[in-house]
Amino acid sequence: MSTNHSTRFALPDINTLPDDLKAKILEVQAKAGFVPNVFLKLARRPAEWRAFFAYHDALMLKEDSSLTKGDREMIVTSTSAVNSCLYCVVAHGALLRIYEKKPLVADQVAVNYHKADISPRQHAMLDFAHKVCRASHEICDTDFDALHAHGFSDEDAWDIAAITAFFGLSNRMASFSNMMPNPEFYLMGRVPKQK
Repeated sequence: MSTNHSTRFALPDINTLPDDLKAKILEVQAKAGFVPNVFLKLARRPAEWRAFFAYHDALMLKEDSSLTKGDREMIVTSTSAVNSCLYCVVAHGALLRIYEKKPLVADQVAVNYHKADISPRQHAMLDFAHKVCRASHEICDTDFDALHAHGFSDEDAWDIAAITAFFGLSNRMASFSNMMPNPEFYLMGRVPKQK
């Protein structure tokens, strides 16, 4: 069985994109030093790109939440591993390492978060996220109580579930379209920057 179908949905030329997409992609490139493949791969459908990144930003850049940026990336990395999404595990694992300032944490939560060097609060958060990922129809009051015991509110539970669900969509789009992680992601956050 062949898995090399990357030419079926090739990355578009940035110069052929609508101005708003091109401007945002160039902004990301200026900040990161490269263009993450997700920005180009999804740009083949501009209306969907806009909707995708609007929801992404609403969840991942939200300021009125007790979830840290590291918490959010931990949810993405861990649940993307459940969904076997190479792109999201590698890309969001890089961000997780940077936000948590822990070079090993992304690999740990992707493989087995129960053995990862994370807090009891983060364990509870990932227990909830994994249940949403695998069996959301089974979520009950006991699951909310477990979160509440670690200081999470019902609104935090919504955030955890929404991030998990949104990246379930992202995982499937990345995987079916053979979206490969940029090489730059693999090294990010693993070795401290030289001063």
